[in-house]
Amino acid sequence: MDREKFGSRLGFILISAGCAIGLGNVWRFPYITGMYGGSAFVFLYLIFLVILGLPIMVMEFAVGRASRRSIARAFDELEPKGGHWHRFKWIGLAGNYLLMMFYTTVAGWMLAYVPKMASGQFADATTTQSEAIFNELLANPQAVAFWMILACALALGVCSLGLQKGVERITKVLMVCLLAIIGVLVVRALTLPGAGEGVAFYLAPDFSKIFSSPEAFGGAAYAAMGQAFFTLSIGMGSMEIFGSYIDRERSLLGEAVTIAGLDTGMALATGLIIFPACFAFGVAPDSGPGLVFITLPPVFEQMWLGHLWGALFFVFMSFAALSTVIAVFEAILAFAMDQWGWSRKKAVIVNLILIPLLSLPCALGFNVLSSVVLPGIGDIQAIEDFLVSNNILLLGSLVFVAFCVSKHGWGWKNFLAEANAGKGLRYPGWIKPWMQFGVPVLIVVIGVMGWAPIISQWLGL
Repeated sequence: MDREKFGSRLGFILISAGCAIGLGNVWRFPYITGMYGGSAFVFLYLIFLVILGLPIMVMEFAVGRASRRSIARAFDELEPKGGHWHRFKWIGLAGNYLLMMFYTTVAGWMLAYVPKMASGQFADATTTQSEAIFNELLANPQAVAFWMILACALALGVCSLGLQKGVERITKVLMVCLLAIIGVLVVRALTLPGAGEGVAFYLAPDFSKIFSSPEAFGGAAYAAMGQAFFTLSIGMGSMEIFGSYIDRERSLLGEAVTIAGLDTGMALATGLIIFPACFAFGVAPDSGPGLVFITLPPVFEQMWLGHLWGALFFVFMSFAALSTVIAVFEAILAFAMDQWGWSRKKAVIVNLILIPLLSLPCALGFNVLSSVVLPGIGDIQAIEDFLVSNNILLLGSLVFVAFCVSKHGWGWKNFLAEANAGKGLRYPGWIKPWMQFGVPVLIVVIGVMGWAPIISQWLGL
């Protein structure tokens, strides 16, 4: 069977960016940017993006493009005879499924809020009333399950049409609409009375928040490092699959820089909506889902044509969520097609049943299964998120790095030749020692700092 390919470079860039642009860009990045000194934190984040996130992303793309396979067969194609690197494929597949087991539920929340905002349900609502509306949604198992299943059906429907006619064509439209909507919302937020104060809080450099003490610098550095790593969705093959669909006309570093730039630009632009709006109406911005579902709806309702701006915001959020879901679903489908020789149609039908079933525990974790809580981590959604973010993504990134630098894996020369094939930015050969030693150390630091507070709580320290 001939390998499917993207019809255009733009399709590859927008789909890869769509996978990277996740909900963390909206409810985490702006908040920690404001908390850790505005553009001073952004500068720190960009450093870690260059020395940590981008090099690993290029390695994922290179493994995909050289093998012309998903993670199911990529290591089998490239590893030395008798190698065992291919065993990671099952952990990568588990990571993709785990991510979808909670991400589809959150994507469903976004879809549910479009009609809620458009119908004026938040008119004259206080933050307390807004919280009650959100909690009412979570407490309704039928509603949460319905919107989760709808998100699955929409994304798999797109994937069923094929790579070019479905995933590429529709994701390009989603991403262009997403960029247009966020542009409109940024302009609206920046023209609110008092918006300047919010912009100043968000982006004015305040190096005292980073360098006031060793503890402050450690907290800012860890936040920047974690954001630079997690924002690109690297480590479990969801980027590798898109590398397998592209030609060798352009070098991979240049493509990765473009994708990371889109991802970072989207995160920064979201803050230019949230902070001016919150400061204009005297609402303290917070972090996490509460920001999007509790804080922002009443803020939008205070604007002229608030229904419209609020509905547009949740359309934007839905597009951001669905672009990620479509991208990861494509990685899952490609795995089945490469590993077991399934047709795309069979892979879609099986996963149309499997993924909603696997996602049900998270959907029910806020109501029927709300008593299922792991100390130090949280509810079912938090457990699934922790397994992916703090474990599988880190392990997978270590595997990709080791595979590309080790003579017992694919090897540095082979990787470098693939990464630098085509025109564009060159991946520097002198960076090898950093990739061998520096990057693994940073990944381990992220892992240890993620586990440390949980173990401390378990031990009662």
